[in-house]
Amino acid sequence: MTSPPEGAGGPLPAIAPRLRDLRRRSGLTLEAAAQRVGLSPAHLSRLETGHRQPSLPMLLALARTYRTTVSDLLGEVAPERDPIIRADRMEASEAGGWTYWRAGGSARAMQALRVHVPMHQSRQEDLVRVHPGEEWLYVMRGRLRLVLGESAHLLEPGDAAHYDSFTPHRISAVSAGGAELLFVHTLIQSGAVELCLGEPAPHEWRAMP
Repeated sequence: MTSPPEGAGGPLPAIAPRLRDLRRRSGLTLEAAAQRVGLSPAHLSRLETGHRQPSLPMLLALARTYRTTVSDLLGEVAPERDPIIRADRMEASEAGGWTYWRAGGSARAMQALRVHVPMHQSRQEDLVRVHPGEEWLYVMRGRLRLVLGESAHLLEPGDAAHYDSFTPHRISAVSAGGAELLFVHTLIQSGAVELCLGEPAPHEWRAMP
């Protein structure tokens, strides 16, 4: 049996064919879609064939590119757009070491998630994300380090942040048990290249101090 690639995490069996189908329905070639999310065509091909698992930030970028949501990418469709999301229906999913629970409805203009960010996530801590829209987060447990542009902020439980996601940003947990937060982002389309975790081109991201 072939071992999963390093950093691939647990399997997401349904997502690979959905990524391919959504790309084709969007009328994008593999090369065009890869350029929009800041990946190499080879990396996107591995995602579409199930040989690589996307991280949560990568799922966010793919969802924006295909004009859908992370929930739709994972095949999680809420029946009849019920405005109430019960706690017992919030099933945990994992991507790139982060665990998250859908806390909002599908097919909306914004997406709400409850996210657990573990401490020490290697590359995920070192990459900067840039994309259209806005993000809001609220720290429920643990301590979070949020880098916005050239400024670093330490957030404690009860602290919140609301920022333009065109501002280069990075999130990492700095407490031993990780950090748990509420996270909301808008699904705004733009012609600009979106930056996500994975294999971005060197000119499209940089590590921040």
